[in-house]
Parts: sequence; structure tokens; C-alpha cells
Amino acid sequence: MASAKELSDFLRASEKRAFKMAIYAVRDEDAALDIVQDSMIKLSQSYGDKNIEELPLLFTRIVQNCTNDWFRRQKVRNTWVTLFSKFRKIDGDDEVDPEEILENPEDASFGQEASKSLERLELSNILEKEIEKLPKRQREAFLMRYWEELDISETAKVMGCSEGSVKTHCSRASHSLANALKKLGISF
Repeated sequence: MASAKELSDFLRASEKRAFKMAIYAVRDEDAALDIVQDSMIKLSQSYGDKNIEELPLLFTRIVQNCTNDWFRRQKVRNTWVTLFSKFRKIDGDDEVDPEEILENPEDASFGQEASKSLERLELSNILEKEIEKLPKRQREAFLMRYWEELDISETAKVMGCSEGSVKTHCSRASHSLANALKKLGISF
């Protein structure tokens, strides 16, 4: 069993290597730092009681899994941003924030064009209806993971299921929503 000092020394010695692994994968310094930090926390919480000899392989696997999770989140976010951008004219370097599109129409600024407000409201209603049609477990997993941004383990704990089940529910929900939106003529 690794002592607290051994674990701390291991993490200190491994952080630069882990950061390089993450930065090469994601090409974003802030994201790489987050991945390494999350990996260190997960190693400490879940495997701090393991022998010091076991930690290098465990830590490498955790960094890889956290990196893969980051890519999955990015893929889903990019998909939704792309979808939302189809309903809004983008001038130059303007970026689309999905939360702006889903804002409450009553809270929207008065200077907006009526057509943009209508498009936002229409898209919001379509998404809500399609999300409501999802099976309960898929809807729960999807909303917790992608709208509340809980990680896989947190979602699994809340739902009372395995992390693999969360991944399966999220994948099925994403595919169902994409297919439903395509059938409605909304492409991304």
C-alpha cells in the first residue's frame, strides 16, 4: 500500500509526463491541465491504497480514459453547436453559444429580430419534444452528462448503474436525437 508521501511523490514525478500525453492528444493547454488534474484526483481517490508499483500503469490508463472522455464531450458539444449554428447567421468571428439559443424568449433582449427569436423558440421546442420522447434512462443519462455536465462516474452514481450503462444510454440517446432531427429536416 502506498503511503501518502509515496503517492504525492509519484504524482509530482508523473505530472509533466501526463501533461505531455494530454497536450499532444488534445492540443489545448487548459484542457490538458484539467485532464491531468482530474486524473490525479481519480488516482488518489480510487487507487491510493494500491502498491506504489501498480500506480504507473493505473495512472497512464486513467489519463487515457480522461482524455477519451474529453474528446467525447467535445464531439457532443461540437455537434450541438453545429446544429444550433444552422439557425443563426454567423458574421465573421462570432461564435455560437448554445445557451444563447435556448434562452427564455421572455428574457431576450428587445432589439432582436422577430425571425431570430422565432427560430430559437422553434428549435428549443423541437429539442424539448425529441428529448421527451427518449426512454427514461436515456433521457436521464443524456441530460446529466451533456446538459448538467456531470462526468460518467457521477452520472452512474446518481442513476444507480454502471459507468458502461451510462455510456450506452448516452450513445443511444445521441443517435436517437440525431435521427429524429434528420427526419424533421434539421441537418448538421
